[in-house]
Amino acid sequence: MSHVGVPRGAARKRRSLALLTTGVLTLPVLAGCSSGDSGASGATAPQDIAAAARNLVAEGGTVNWAVDALPTTLNAFQADADSTTTRITGALLPTLFPLDAKGRPQLNPDYLDSAKVVETEPRQVVLYRLNQQAVWSDGREIGASDFVAQWRALSGKDTAFWTARNAGYERIEKIERGADDLEVRVTFAKPYADWRSLFSPLYPKDVTGSPDAFNDGARTTLKATAGPFRLRGVDKKTGEVTLVRNPRWWGSPARLDSLVFRAVAPQNRTEALVAGKVDVADIDAAAAHRIAQAADGKGADGKPLAQGPGVQGPVAQGPGAQEGPAAALRSWAVVHGSDAKAAAAALAAREKNRAAAAAHATEQAGLRAYAVRKSLEPAYTQLALNGESGPLADDRVRRAVARALNRQELVDTVLGPLGLPAQPLGSHLALAGQPAYKDSSDALGGQDTEEAQALLADAGWTQEGAVKKSDGTKAGSEAGKKEAGKKDAEKKDAEKQGTKAGAADGKAGDGAGRREPDADDGLHIGGDDNKPGDGEPAGGATHVLAPAPAAAFHSSALLRQAGHLSGSGTSEDVPSKVAAQDKRPGGAVGAYAPAGTAAPARMPDERRGSLGKDGKPLTLRFVLPSGPGSEPLRSVGDKISAMLEAVGIRTEITKVPDESYFKDHVASGAYDLALYSWPATAYPATDDRPIFAKPVPATDGSLLVEQNYTRVGTDHIDQLFDQALSELDEDTAQDLMKQADARIWAAAGSIPLYQRPQLVATDRKLANVGAFGFGAPRYQDIGFKKPQAAGAPANKKK
Repeated sequence: MSHVGVPRGAARKRRSLALLTTGVLTLPVLAGCSSGDSGASGATAPQDIAAAARNLVAEGGTVNWAVDALPTTLNAFQADADSTTTRITGALLPTLFPLDAKGRPQLNPDYLDSAKVVETEPRQVVLYRLNQQAVWSDGREIGASDFVAQWRALSGKDTAFWTARNAGYERIEKIERGADDLEVRVTFAKPYADWRSLFSPLYPKDVTGSPDAFNDGARTTLKATAGPFRLRGVDKKTGEVTLVRNPRWWGSPARLDSLVFRAVAPQNRTEALVAGKVDVADIDAAAAHRIAQAADGKGADGKPLAQGPGVQGPVAQGPGAQEGPAAALRSWAVVHGSDAKAAAAALAAREKNRAAAAAHATEQAGLRAYAVRKSLEPAYTQLALNGESGPLADDRVRRAVARALNRQELVDTVLGPLGLPAQPLGSHLALAGQPAYKDSSDALGGQDTEEAQALLADAGWTQEGAVKKSDGTKAGSEAGKKEAGKKDAEKKDAEKQGTKAGAADGKAGDGAGRREPDADDGLHIGGDDNKPGDGEPAGGATHVLAPAPAAAFHSSALLRQAGHLSGSGTSEDVPSKVAAQDKRPGGAVGAYAPAGTAAPARMPDERRGSLGKDGKPLTLRFVLPSGPGSEPLRSVGDKISAMLEAVGIRTEITKVPDESYFKDHVASGAYDLALYSWPATAYPATDDRPIFAKPVPATDGSLLVEQNYTRVGTDHIDQLFDQALSELDEDTAQDLMKQADARIWAAAGSIPLYQRPQLVATDRKLANVGAFGFGAPRYQDIGFKKPQAAGAPANKKK
């Protein structure tokens, strides 16, 4: 979408709105700053990419790669950049520190000989030594002028550049040429621990050197690139972006002649695979089971692909697979019987079954050419609790919701049937396997029904409170009518309030007379600390726009991932209750009901009612997407609702269109409970701060939530992020982030559930492509296996 002819102020306002409503600030590649394995733990899954040495990969051919849609921009620093932008620019532009399979950044020797901090006093200085052969596709050397132009465009000082992020760039004081043209010297005004995240992707100065080129010039084309491929063109009619081998590439040459990214809607992926229109495609669990069934029920590793609800019957076995001899005999008898109508109906049913069986056979034949590659995606799904208003403004109610959840049961539902490690995620800021990962969920506590009920009772929500007390007014009286009208008006006002994205009232509701937790454990979540208003107001010379990961419900990609959910399966045992650990030293004060608070008497299930206060029931709005690809996600929501019902919390599930789910409900705050996802990052101090930053009021009275759509935050959490961002010692920075994560858990604004599964269908003849997990693709190594490696002719696609 071009910004030509749009007034500058209007365009800037629209850009900010897009940032809020879509939740999209897509990173070019997951980046991190740790080089060790210390502290890494949890359940992990390796890459599954059919890895092969380059000498076993044939030269030539074309790979067609399915994406959700054509990118709206090729400028990864604009607000409407998406996952397709990231995928394409990864093959075209320099990434200085791509991630390896364990989520650790590794210096890219194709672009850098070295990069390190050479001074810390009086200023932090990073010295980049460029690869002498590194050039843009137009022949110009990559140099300091490209770094300078990108810094100026992204620093936030020149508002003519419509950039979605400037975090890190705003800390740079100057960039200079070093001892020679191959050295770039970057001096920071303030220490910046996440310096490795900068200049990736690196654009040529022709793109970043002027507002016009940056804002519009790089949206649909890139004239100069510096990767193993270059851009041939974008064809909107066919929905294709075509990349071809870069003749000026100085590194290991690309094995493929061309790489085509083709827009294919998630629901059409299986059909496209059968027709041979794509060679690589993200798929859901149902498609994965179809492919496995075509290969006699075996996955890419030769082992059976576990089955679960939603993939049984015709999907798994084909039409008529369950029809036995007795059913066939009955059908024959009806066809040859005296009832003409019944015979005609039976014949029609036979023909329908024959046609379905033939279509199924054709599909199975086409799918045999593919393998299912599976791993864990570098992203996690959470239950978000909107703490801006209503019952969840009280942190005791949020903690009660969290402690009602059996997260292991939910994880088993999602990951068990796919044969992937099934363990609840224990961190908001790192995923299992990353060096910074630590399970801090004990700061909140595990599933405990009695503790959840005690927290609710302490917050004033009881079964007695759900009963409306009579004020003595006769039914039908004028006073009663006025009271009913007043209640209706209050209800309408509450509904309107839920749809306002900028409501500034962040008071913790129902807090009168509440007990303040002790503050001697270092994890105190103060009552007023959760209120917006005391934070530093937005403004100043430069407002920092941090490159927060994208909230995945903004596109059909997340809904496709929702299709991975299916029935129960095996997993490692994780205790569902940790009540014995609740009061041990180091536990989070405030995560439990105050000492002496008794849980309400347990009642038989048939007599157990919902809780209430002052005659109002404790009911939470649970918003879920309604699209055909999100049924499994709704099943997880149903399980959560049942768990909450067991402690007396009712939920009103509202199903909304997929396309409006995130923008109109999550981002705008029109929900109490919601399920959505965040990508992982190895730079939590930079990338995750806006997700957990304490909301503050703007000068116009609206609430600045950045990307904290739960509206729950504290000053102390912000301080820990800020300290980590300036801490150049990696171990100390990681420790600060672990402290911040424990506080995020205790605040109970979001409850991580599971790392999302990653299922990718690939042509069986392809190598070095599939489920990459944390790792960044090496596009130059992707290709078709040589006959001796594949065991059959390569049959390269031209």
